Order: sequence, then C-alpha cells, then structure tokens
Amino acid sequence: MSGVWTGLLLSVCVYVCVTAQRNGPPGFLHHHHHRQHDQPDEPTQNISSSKIEVQSVKIDCKVASRFAHTVMTSTALNKANVSQEVFFEVELPKTAFITNFSMEIDGQTYLGEVKEKEKAKKQYEKAVSSGQTAGLVKASGRKMEKFSVSVNIAANSNVTFTLTYEELLQRHFGKYEIMIRVKPKQLVQHFEIVADVYEPQGIAFLDTNATFLTNELLPLVEKTVTDKMAHLSFSPTLDQQRKCPDCDSTLIDGDFIITYDVNRAKDIGDIQIVNGYFVHFFAPADLPQLPKNVVFVIDRSGSMHGKKMEQTLEALVTILGDLYEEDHFGLVTFDDKIELWRPSLSKASQDNVKEAKEFVKTITARHMTDINGAVLHAVDMLTAAKKNSSLPDNSASMIILLTDGDPTSGEQHLPQIQENVRNAIGGNMSLFCLGFGYDVDYAFLDVMAKQNDGLARRIYEASDAALQLQGFYEEVASPLLLEVNLHYPDSLVNSLTNSHFRQLFDGNEIVVAGQLNDLAVDNFLIEVSAQGLEEQFLVQDQVSVEEWALMFPEQEYIFGDFTERLWAYLTIQQLLDKRDKCRPEESENITAEALDLSLRYNFVTPLTSMVVTKPQNDENPEDALIADKLSEDQRQDVIPQDFDYDIALTPIALKGSAQTLLDFAVDGDPHFIIEIPDVNDALCFNTDDKPGTIFNLVREPLTGFVVNGQTIGDKKVEPGSKGHTYFGRFGIIHEKFDIRLMVTTREILVSEQGKHEELLWSKTSTVKRLNMELQVAKDHSLTVTLRNTVKFVIILHKVWEKHPYHQNYLGFYTLDSHFLSHSVHGLIGQFFHGVKFEVSEPFQGKDPDKPDATMFVKGHKLIVTRGWQRDFRKDAKNGENVSCWFIHKNGTGLIDGELRDYIVSDLFKMF
Repeated sequence: MSGVWTGLLLSVCVYVCVTAQRNGPPGFLHHHHHRQHDQPDEPTQNISSSKIEVQSVKIDCKVASRFAHTVMTSTALNKANVSQEVFFEVELPKTAFITNFSMEIDGQTYLGEVKEKEKAKKQYEKAVSSGQTAGLVKASGRKMEKFSVSVNIAANSNVTFTLTYEELLQRHFGKYEIMIRVKPKQLVQHFEIVADVYEPQGIAFLDTNATFLTNELLPLVEKTVTDKMAHLSFSPTLDQQRKCPDCDSTLIDGDFIITYDVNRAKDIGDIQIVNGYFVHFFAPADLPQLPKNVVFVIDRSGSMHGKKMEQTLEALVTILGDLYEEDHFGLVTFDDKIELWRPSLSKASQDNVKEAKEFVKTITARHMTDINGAVLHAVDMLTAAKKNSSLPDNSASMIILLTDGDPTSGEQHLPQIQENVRNAIGGNMSLFCLGFGYDVDYAFLDVMAKQNDGLARRIYEASDAALQLQGFYEEVASPLLLEVNLHYPDSLVNSLTNSHFRQLFDGNEIVVAGQLNDLAVDNFLIEVSAQGLEEQFLVQDQVSVEEWALMFPEQEYIFGDFTERLWAYLTIQQLLDKRDKCRPEESENITAEALDLSLRYNFVTPLTSMVVTKPQNDENPEDALIADKLSEDQRQDVIPQDFDYDIALTPIALKGSAQTLLDFAVDGDPHFIIEIPDVNDALCFNTDDKPGTIFNLVREPLTGFVVNGQTIGDKKVEPGSKGHTYFGRFGIIHEKFDIRLMVTTREILVSEQGKHEELLWSKTSTVKRLNMELQVAKDHSLTVTLRNTVKFVIILHKVWEKHPYHQNYLGFYTLDSHFLSHSVHGLIGQFFHGVKFEVSEPFQGKDPDKPDATMFVKGHKLIVTRGWQRDFRKDAKNGENVSCWFIHKNGTGLIDGELRDYIVSDLFKMF
C-alpha cells in the first residue's frame, strides 16, 4: 500500500435535510399524517397543524489528532392532532464508520445495535417478510452515503434523532478538510454548528468558509485559534436564517468548510501516546522531489467512443504538459491490439512531450478490450528501461491504467489477469487503476491495484471527467520517498498497522498506529528509513511515554480514548484491504479479526450492520431497519451511472463569482435562459400567460432593487397558430438610490431623486450619475449599471411596423449580479447565486430530434428536453443559438413555487 491518499473523501461531511414537506421526496426530514385506528377519517382542514416543526439541529464535530468524531442531533415536534411519519436523513462520507444511532420519543430511547452482518440479515429478512422497509443507507453521489430513517410520531409529541460517526482525516495537497454539509430546507429555532480541533503538533493554519455565507452571516462565524486548539461555532437566530425579512425560506443551504494543517518540525514526524496506544504521523517537510517513470495505458475500445474518449484525451494532453523534465514516460493504447507511441520510455523533454501530444490527438475508439496484454506491455517497458539503466537512480516507477469495461479480448479470466500482472510487476513498480463509468468491474481493478502497491479510483461519466483524471494525476505527480519503513522495537509494541509504504507523495501523510506492551516503559526508539533523491533517508528519535501522559488538555477537546479508536479504525480499514488482495486460504482469519474489531468498537463496516428497531404498533409489530456499509459495487447498484454528480453536489456559482459563472436572459416568447458557462450548459423555460401579465423577475430587499416585466401579445393571432407573448415593458426600482426606470419599446423614462428624463431608442446617448450609468445604443440596446448593485442590458427587437401579426418587444440580460446578496429572489433572481441539478444521459423523447433526460433539481424529478434558445446580445436580429435543457410546464420544479407566485399587480410593485 502506497503513501498516496487512499480515501475518496478527505472530509467530514454532514448533510442535514430537515424540511417538513407533505409527501415530500426522500432526502428530507418530512412527514405523512396517519389516521388513528380509533378515529374516523378526518378531512385535512381539521388538522390543527400539518407541519412538523424542526426545533433544533446541532452538528458537533470534535477532531483530535486528525481523528474526527461527529454527532448529528435533530429534534422535531409533531404539531398536528394526528400522528405523522417523520423522516430523518443525513449524508456522511463513505469513508466514515457509523458508531451510534438513537431515537428518543417521549422520553424513551431506541438504540441502534451493531451486529455481525449475517445475524443482522436474519432480522432484516424477518422485517422484509412482514412488509417493512429495511435499508437505511444508500449511496449518494460520488463521495457520500445517505442515512435515512422514519418513525411514526403521535400528535403533539416530539422525537430526537442522534447519529454518530467517526473517520480519520486524510491529508491531501498539504491540508486536512472538514466539510459540514447543511441543508435544513426550513427555518430552525435552534441551529448550531460547533467544531473543536486539537492537534498536539500545533496548528499551522486554520481557515473557514461556507458557500451560503452572506455579508450578514459572516460575522456569526466565531473562531478562536491558539497554538494547539481551535474552536469554531456558527449559530444564527431564526431571523438571521431568513432569505428576506418576510420569507420563510432559509439562507442555510450548502457547505461549511474548515481547512487546516499542522506544524511539522521534526523529520521523524509526530508520535502521540494515550492510554497504551500510540499513533505516528509522518510527513516530513521540504524534501526534494523524486523523478518518476510513468506509463499511461489507455483503453481505446469501442465503448470509449464519444465523450469518454474526448475527455480522456483532453486530460492526457494536459497531464503530459505537467510532466517534469526529469521524468520519463510512455504511452500504451489498446483495444484488441496493443499499440505503443514509442517502444521504450522517453525523457519528458519539451520536444518529446510535444510529439506525444500530437500522437494522443490521433487516438480513436475502435474494437475490443485486452487489459491483460496492455498492462503487461507497460510492465515490460519499465522493466527493460530499468535493466538498461536508462532511468534516473532513485526514481519512482508507476503504471496508470484507464479503462471503461471488462476484458473482452486476450486473457479474460479476471483472477488470472490479476495473477499475471502481480507476477510481472514483482513489487518493482506501482499500478494505479482508473475505472471510467459503471460498466467496469471496479472490484477487479481495486484488487489488482492493491496487489501492486497502488489504488483504484472511479472516474464518473460527467462533464468534469477530464478534471477528475487530472486531479488524480496531481495526487501522484510528486513522489518524495520510496520504500518507506517505520520501525518500532518488537519487544515494546504489538498490533501494528501497516508500517511499510511503497512511496510517499508530496502533500500526503503516512499514519501508523499500535499498542504498547508495557505501560510502564519510559521511552522507546523509533526509526524511519526510506530512499530519497540523492541518499538514504534515515532518522531516529526517542519517544517519551511519560511526557505524553501530561500533554493532553481538558476533556472538552478529547472524546474518550481517541488513539485507541483511531488504531481500531485504521486496523479495520487495512485488514479489509488485505482481505481483498490476499490468497483465499488467508481470507478467513483476516475477516474474523476485522469483524471482531468492528463489533468491539461498535463500527458499522462491510462486515457488520446496525439494527434499528422502531417502536412497535399494531401496523408494524416487527419493524427492524438495517444500516450497512456499502461496497463500491453496491454503490453501483443504487447510483444511476449517468448522473452529473459534480453539478449536483457542488454549487455552480459560489459567493462573489456569479458574474463569471452564471448568465441570465429573458427574451422571446418569453424564454428564460440560465446559462452556466463553467460547465458549458444552460437551463431554460417559458412562461405561458395572457398578455398584460406583470411578473417579478428580481427582488433584493436589502437595497430595494426590483425588476418587474409586463408581457404583450401579437397584434393578432396568425390563423392556425398559438398566440405568443413577449416582454413589452420593464419597471426597474432601486429604492436606496431613489431610482426608477420604465423601459418600453417606444421610450425610456428615468427618475432619480425627483428628477425626470426621457431617452429615445432612436438616438445613441449616455447618462452618467453618481449611482447610475445608462448607455443607449441606437435602436439596439440599453445598458444599465447601478453602483455596487447590478449591471444588465435590455435589447430592443424591432419588427417591421406593418407586420400583420408581430410587434416590437424587449429582452433582458444580466451582465453582473455578484453584488446582490443571498436574499435576492424573483423569477430569475433566485438563480443568481447558483443552481444545483443532476441530469441523466439523454434518451429518446416524443420529438426524435430533441432527446429527453431525467433531471433532479430542488428535490424534484423532472423529464426535460434538450433544445435550444437564442441569445440576442451580439446579434439582435438573428441571435446565437444556446443549447439548453428545457423545463416544461412554466419551469415547474425548477422555480420555487409556481409561476403565479411571481405575478404582481403593478409595474413598480415592490414586495
């Protein structure tokens, strides 16, 4: 196992969904009401309150020496006079182990119990046979697992859910990251995030950020950082959570992120000892980088055709450009034939890299898949180069394999391929396997990589696949040490986790844990040896046990015996890896050891399950639920393979960057376009209402900035066609600056602090004031800049005045909206700070020329159609086509609420 970052997530993540939605989709704390058995059916209006009130949400994260212990607590009250089903849902990192779960209902606590998976399965099957749902954990996107549970709550009763999980934070690119994802979806009476970090080495830096922090919320983040400790809290009041003074919607929606690193004064690293267990962190600073020898093995089989091949080649060209000149590299492409760029490795000189890039551009997808032959060719190239001494001394050799499917040519028996590769490599190089999409046998790649001191990574079929490939390469681009051995006296320690690592990469960290045989020992010697760039790396140091016994602070920063639990977590992870790659005859003992530790420390691992028994009632006499730890293959069964997860999980527009990432347009019939240049995509929808309707497009209560638009119709409807509507008038208000603009197809009326002015479309003109600038381009456009607020352009569409049906109309385009606060809303204003969505691969729709797809957005599942709209900013006559996903039924599901919610009575209506 190498010293490279081995997890898929570096962070502690909590996703809190606590809304009260009737018949809401999974993914929220919501409810359904139930008729009591001793009562007649009651009409809905007789329910005193159908809402589930979320009274409190608290996320408490304590980190001691990189080991994170997170407790999620939420309390909800059923305010109705009938019982209701309440759902609790949390997202946690897939690298974490759940350690506890409880439900407290009217003073009685129901605890989850960790059992051996086979024993839990019997309880599971009993629950399923009685008609109860049983699974609590499902995959959620690339990095997360979704824990959800529901319980029936009596009228006017409350329930408190508590979930606890633990994880060892991984150092990645020189820092640790704690990411707490919060999405309450409603106002919460008592909302609190608390994080405590204790690092005995000393905290080098600690930063905080959140995707939902406005200028008003920023001061609420309280941070205290001393030499070894940090305390952070965020607890907005009910009013501070509101998007606007009269809104019930919340600003709290996104990721609360803490990043930090520790001081690294000693080459030996840092050793910490507590209650007979020790942990050794090794990541020496300022080591010179080793040259590397890398062979890229690229699948060019027919299944790679199209976007996958385009993204792979795009990433490969970038990666080649990032090679260091002292590196050596080779390229192997394969389908059922193996082809080499050159028969031997080449130095990464400027000329060689240029030629390699030209070769990459010629690669096309073709036939079948011979993984065995391709990897063995790569091994031969590296072996030959080493034998003829053409590689630098003390350089790291590695193979990076990218494939999207199972072998269909050459050797096809997976265990035989693994054995062939293992025998050929012989411990002399590392193999990293990248599986593109979900058609690949990920378990096969994972085992083969682990057997050869590497790791496997899934590359998701998404718009950012090229970035995923580049990101992986960056992790292994800078080796610092080879054959790293951490040695401890055999007579003094036992139960060591892995203490030999093939390599250490820059920005990562090696962690070893174990037990002391003699608690009375005063000190012991630790030695670290490895191969560095120019000479053998060797450091030794004496560790004082007594000194560490006096070092740890008050209990508030420490949760129990954290070093012991860290040791258990790391041991279980490594035993599971060892089980995957060992001989069959060794597997039984390794499995038994990992199971024993999982049960002893109450970890939900791939070998255990947590059984949650719900309160019994007449309907559910046997209601047992099971929480499992999912394998990567199990994640494949529940994650649609074609969802664009990064779009779904990452805000498209972060605070302060909406200008460059999102563009908004209202034009045509009226067509609403949300362009997302960062992912080269767009969403669009139409509005269908009668002429004369006035819509609120933007409203920002902090400055009193409002844009309303009134529709007009055709002069008359063309026979046999549907009538169209367009925007014919806009009313713009900036209450703070006392500015009003009315823009029609005939004129532009300006009012500022009681002074009035009229501008004509027929004349180019400019108006500059302290808080406003207007630029009229004759018969084309009006550009409006309001100081520190917004910049937009209104396009005039001129139609032949004698046209029998159509008339002039207006289009509205935002140019810069990043000054607007998170309280901005309106038909397009709600998107100014980003939109998150998932979209599947297209499938055949009603129109053969316009494919459909499934979109998940704002908790809704929609069928959308691929089409195009026109952007008239540059060409007011013909426009430019913008490809977009069209949301039907007036944008229902994409916009908050319904279209009629945005209708106002007057062009200058405020709020």
